[in-house]
Amino acid sequence: MAKIKPGKNASKRDVITQKAAALFKTKGFSSASMRELAEAVGVEAPSLYNHIGSKSELLQGICFKVANAFTSYLDSAENTPANHATRLEQIIRFHISMMLDHFDEVYVANHEWKHLKEPYLSNFLIQRRGYEKRLISLLENGIAAKEFKQTNPYVAVLTILSAVRGLEFWQQHKKNISSQVLEDDMVNHLLKGITK
Repeated sequence: MAKIKPGKNASKRDVITQKAAALFKTKGFSSASMRELAEAVGVEAPSLYNHIGSKSELLQGICFKVANAFTSYLDSAENTPANHATRLEQIIRFHISMMLDHFDEVYVANHEWKHLKEPYLSNFLIQRRGYEKRLISLLENGIAAKEFKQTNPYVAVLTILSAVRGLEFWQQHKKNISSQVLEDDMVNHLLKGITK
């Protein structure tokens, strides 16, 4: 019987989670089966249950791993001595790097969270709304400090998050643009616009 091979810097559970994220992204959480996940991992389906409890547990792990990564980064950005504009740039760059380096997991957290079971669904939404409120507060403080133009902070945050989420299209079509050029240009457009 085949065994799950851990990756270079990943545990067996990490391997299962990464394969699950890819499967949930491709088929959707509801349509993906444990048998398909077992095939992707290279083991018999019953072997998976030695490492995980259920498909729902995997979704929960993926969604909160992503949410916690964003929250932890925001915590660290808020505690740096940088000004508001620099903090916002760092946060945008982190969002972009997550979309480029952990696309499957971020995609699942963005699209499949609605399949979380309670109390995880409510906890996830509370964490997400709290994150957005903290970003709005960063914009409000930056406006008050005259680092940003007078603008609606909610609309600015919505625009930034929507633009970064739009990298899903880049991931699907992979234009001939390096990830560094993509990141730098997006940050420039989001912080400075495209008008001369």
